[in-house]
Amino acid sequence: MTHPIVKLVALFVVLALALTGGACGGDDEGGGSDGERAAGVEAIEKDPANQGKSFTVGSKNFDEQFILGEVYAQALEAAGFKVDKKLNLGSEQIAYKALKSGQIDGYPEYTGTSLTSFFDVKVDDVPKDPDEAYQLTKEKYAEQDITALSRTQFENTFRIATTKEKQQNLLKGAKTLSEVAKLPNASKLSIAGFPECRQRADCLLGLKATYGWTPEFISDEGKYDPIDKDRADLGFVFSTDGELVGDKYPIVEDDKNLFPPYNISFEISNKALKDIGPNGEKVLLAVQKPLTEKVMRELNSRVSIDKQEPEKVAHDYLTQFGFIK
Repeated sequence: MTHPIVKLVALFVVLALALTGGACGGDDEGGGSDGERAAGVEAIEKDPANQGKSFTVGSKNFDEQFILGEVYAQALEAAGFKVDKKLNLGSEQIAYKALKSGQIDGYPEYTGTSLTSFFDVKVDDVPKDPDEAYQLTKEKYAEQDITALSRTQFENTFRIATTKEKQQNLLKGAKTLSEVAKLPNASKLSIAGFPECRQRADCLLGLKATYGWTPEFISDEGKYDPIDKDRADLGFVFSTDGELVGDKYPIVEDDKNLFPPYNISFEISNKALKDIGPNGEKVLLAVQKPLTEKVMRELNSRVSIDKQEPEKVAHDYLTQFGFIK
């Protein structure tokens, strides 16, 4: 395990790179290191007008959701709201039901998940453009008296990873899925994925439909273990996995945009949004702005690899970016 001081320095470097255009998104702002507020970031001030206003933040049941739930909850607390947290609700269906029934006031959900899981949009019909996917998501939620707040820069979508050795030897240096599909040994390559992947249009079926490639499928709940232990040559992973910090696992680029957008949008009931007002909405949107793919990977790594608590990781993020003192 990496020494905590080294990890902290690494986080500052990653955050600085993300804010100076080194990460995806294109609209990042400059700045960023310990004790130095990122340019354009305003510290959250406790507003006496928010006292007595309650808000319940929910989340689904994995590390990234715990971190995001804590980020939003702690930010609202810093603004003076009374916040309750229900951060381990379960699957998206359970979280969505909790939002609609009023058990929670809001929670972070992925645009692609919202469209395919709640609104019966077929995977092939999800817009490939992140903004178009968000707009469709927003329209669908509006019909349920729910507001989908503006999306994050980062998305957590499928990626296909391998190891450096396998990329060089088995894939002959191929860096895109189109290149892999044209390899003489393409049909003999194996790829690991969770069991449902076999039947999903945005997973294994999509490789055949989009790239004309049908590798041997290895059903495995692990993501990186099958690659490391030679049970598979490649594996379906997620773009913000903490394991992708560094360059241990090269990503094979989805050059034909098979995988739909999965940006985060904080879903909030219209009633709750009215209760917290423009001030609360401003806080929720502000704290997600610096969350690029690189930053989210780093935050996830501190929970999944370094075994820090999501509450602490979220607090460190808010502090290092100057949102809270």
